[in-house]
Amino acid sequence: MTAAAAQPVPATRLVLADDHRMLRDSLRRALEEHGFDVVGEAADGQEAVRLALALRPDVVLMDVSMPVLDGVEATRQLHRVAPDAQVVMLTMHADGDVMARAIQAGAVGYLVKDCSMDEVVGAIRLAASGESVLSPGLASSMLAEMGKADRAGSQGPIISAREEEVLQLVADGLSLPEVATTLFISIKTVKNHLASIYSKLDARDRTQAVLRAVRMGIIRLD
Repeated sequence: MTAAAAQPVPATRLVLADDHRMLRDSLRRALEEHGFDVVGEAADGQEAVRLALALRPDVVLMDVSMPVLDGVEATRQLHRVAPDAQVVMLTMHADGDVMARAIQAGAVGYLVKDCSMDEVVGAIRLAASGESVLSPGLASSMLAEMGKADRAGSQGPIISAREEEVLQLVADGLSLPEVATTLFISIKTVKNHLASIYSKLDARDRTQAVLRAVRMGIIRLD
């Protein structure tokens, strides 16, 4: 008997939401060349919500400034009514406050439109696999401002000292194997610490855990 043929991995399903048709057309062509399945396009936030409910995409690539309903509010509604659709913001707004509002609304990614197509592709793949990505540079400044604003009112750490060490190293940009090597522990132990951190901070992934820990004054960004 021959082994059954492996089933092909289905392409990531995308909805593109941007009020500039030429940009949508360009994105569609480029993303389809990278193997994504663009199942719908929206010219405003309200249409993006409607399409996401109807088409159940894996990821919505969402602009911020759109008519009828802006991208942040559309993300908030999507997070409530179609939480399986991961939202990545792709916008001209290189603004930490806008990024913070988008992340709080439920976006798992935030990219500025001067990024490369490889960065867009990488962000979509991370979002589809449950990870988060923030635009380089802008993320650090936004997180630092959040930390300054909230540190004074923090009620103190709610995670253990070891968990704080792990999360601080993650915030510093170390990979899980690097964290394990630095702390002389196994990668499995690092993952266990992160799972505990996610539970205590009510975070879904590393980026959200770092966001909340900085906001609470538990860790810092240099």
